[in-house]
Amino acid sequence: MTPSASASAPASASVPAPVLAAYRYCETVTGHQARNFAYGIRLLPPGKRQAMSALYAFSRRVDDIGDGDLPASAKLARLDDTRALLARVRDGGVRTDDTDPVAVALTHAAERFPIPLAALDELIDGVLMDVRGETYDTWDDLRTYCRRVAGTIGRLSLGVFGVTSPHGHSARETERAPEYADTLGLALQLTNILRDIREDAAHGRLYLPADDLAKFGCTAGFHTPVPPAGADFTGLVHYQARRARALFTEGFRLLPLLDRRSGACVAAMAGIYRRLLDRIARDPEAVLHGRVSLPAPEKAYVAVRGLSGLDARHITRRTARHRAGRAGQAPHGDVRLLGGGQG
Repeated sequence: MTPSASASAPASASVPAPVLAAYRYCETVTGHQARNFAYGIRLLPPGKRQAMSALYAFSRRVDDIGDGDLPASAKLARLDDTRALLARVRDGGVRTDDTDPVAVALTHAAERFPIPLAALDELIDGVLMDVRGETYDTWDDLRTYCRRVAGTIGRLSLGVFGVTSPHGHSARETERAPEYADTLGLALQLTNILRDIREDAAHGRLYLPADDLAKFGCTAGFHTPVPPAGADFTGLVHYQARRARALFTEGFRLLPLLDRRSGACVAAMAGIYRRLLDRIARDPEAVLHGRVSLPAPEKAYVAVRGLSGLDARHITRRTARHRAGRAGQAPHGDVRLLGGGQG
C-alpha cells in the first residue's frame, strides 16, 4: 500500500475486528495516561487518531519501563524484549490475533502510514540513558537525550500526519518538516523537564545541564519546596524558558506544512505546552510545590485556535515577512506564537 493511498484509507471500513479492538485498547491507554496528548489527537480523523494512539501506547510502554521501580538489570531486560517486539512489528511478524494489542495496532498503523519505526529504536536508546542514570554537562548533551525521547515522537507523528505542499512554500521548506517536528519535540520535552523538576529530583534525576545549574547556583538540586540557599532559581527557569521558546518558534514552522486537521492537532498539543511554559515562567517556584497545569477552559481555547487554522495562518504570514525582512534588512521582532503571552 502506498503512503498516499494509506493516508486516505477509511478508518474502519476494511479494518479487521481484532485490529479495531487493539486500537480501542490503545485509545483507552492514551485517554487515561496522556490528557494533553489525547486532547490534541481528538481533532484528527479516526484513522490518524488510531495510529497516533498506537504510537503513544508503545511509547508509553517504553517510558514506563524506564520510570518503574524494577532494578536496572530487569529494566534492561524488558527494554531488550521491547526492542525485539519492535523488530517483529517492523518485519511484519505480528498477526492480527496476537495477544499483544499494542503490537497489533502498531503493525496495522505502520502498514497504513509511512511511520519511521526506526525512531522507536531511538526512543528506547533514550530511555536506556535514564536507566543508566546519565546526567548532562551541557545543553548539547541534554539535546541528544531530548531528541531521542521527544524529537522521535515528532518525527513519528509526522509519518501519520503527512506533509502538504502549500502555495508559497519552497521544496526546501517542505523537506525540513522532519527537522521542525523534531525541534517541536525538543521544546515540549524541555517544558516537561521544567514542570517536573521537583518530581524528578524525588526520583534522583536531574536533567538540566550542569553548566547551567552552576551558572545560577543550583547545583544542590531541588529536593525541597524552596530553592537552594543563594540560588537564582528564577534566573535558571527564565534562561531555560527562553531556550524552549526559541525551539517552539522554530518548531511551529511545521504547522503550515500540515493539512488542516493535522495542523490543528499539533497546534493544540504544542500550544498547550507553550502556554504551560509561560505559566511556569511567570511563577518559577510553583514547580517546586507541585505539577503546574492549565485549566480545561484554557486548553479548549487553544484547541479552538488550532482548529480554526489561526495559528498556521499567523505563522505563514510571519515566515513570509521574515523572508522579506531578510531580503530588505527589515528590523527583527519577537515572535509570539500559539497564544504565548497574550491569549
